[in-house]
Amino acid sequence: MIIVTRKGVTPDELDHIRERIEAEGLRTHVSQGEHRTIVGCIGDEERLQTVPLLSIPGVEAVHRVLKPYKLASRDFAAESTTISLGNTVLGGQEVVTIAGPCSVEGRDMLKVTAEAVHAHGARGLRGGAFKPRSSPYSFQGLGEEGLQILAEVREQTGLPVVTEVMDTRQVELVASYADMLQIGARNMQNFSLLTEVGRVQRPVLLKRGMSATVEDLLLAAEYVMSQGNPNVVLCERGIRTFGTATRNTFDLAAIPVLKRETHLPVVADPSHAGGSRSLVTPLSLAAVAAGADGLLVEVHPDPETATSDGEQSLDFPEFNELMASLRPFVEAAGRTMA
Repeated sequence: MIIVTRKGVTPDELDHIRERIEAEGLRTHVSQGEHRTIVGCIGDEERLQTVPLLSIPGVEAVHRVLKPYKLASRDFAAESTTISLGNTVLGGQEVVTIAGPCSVEGRDMLKVTAEAVHAHGARGLRGGAFKPRSSPYSFQGLGEEGLQILAEVREQTGLPVVTEVMDTRQVELVASYADMLQIGARNMQNFSLLTEVGRVQRPVLLKRGMSATVEDLLLAAEYVMSQGNPNVVLCERGIRTFGTATRNTFDLAAIPVLKRETHLPVVADPSHAGGSRSLVTPLSLAAVAAGADGLLVEVHPDPETATSDGEQSLDFPEFNELMASLRPFVEAAGRTMA
């Protein structure tokens, strides 16, 4: 249930509304926009059936939220959410590109990559220190050494770091180095992990699971947000279907659906969606045209020698061409880019 306050509601009236709701055993979530304030009621709404909510000073309207996700619902927010990442924001006017290698392979390699993507307009640096791999014999990442390298390169380039956390035991460690915590597709429904990252004050990049519906993704975001962390960015990275022409099937329609259903920022991962560097640019253009707030792109100085996902990683000239190709699409969408 949401309570819409009247224009010009006073702080005392807002406090009284919250106190009245919380006295019935529910929690409240306040979203203040430029023109209105919304008070979300979280808990057993049946307890409010006998409360004359419309008679409370400052209340203009009361609406039920029938969707299973509450905090992530667009109904629960007065305006679209923007989330800070370094000196930029996700969900605002700018289409933000986060780029870097699949895995952190070494200090020199990461520094060269960060400098190249920064020069061509990337606003964040991605790179895996811990890597979930289908085979236990594949490269699993450098662990804490990789996190240290990411932090060093951030100091040298100014690019904020986005890296994956795979286990509840890693959350505090990764959060001490990273600017944004990534939850990979394989962990989208690892509810213990979602709960744990919800307790730390770091933005979360939540990737859609391989077989997850849009509702599944939003409920996963709800797990994070229910622990007090509202800073969730959703990522469409393709889903597993019967198709074999691409690594995954890029669900382009999910982007405008998510923009309709939630106030959270939505980004796309064209690298994992297509699984081929030749598909990264067309899928990126399609994502921006569909309304994506940003892109997550894999870039490597020498994809042929990459320890993971080399076939879908762009080299530096290809990344430069991608960013140049994006500009007219971004401008046509009425947005900006670095």
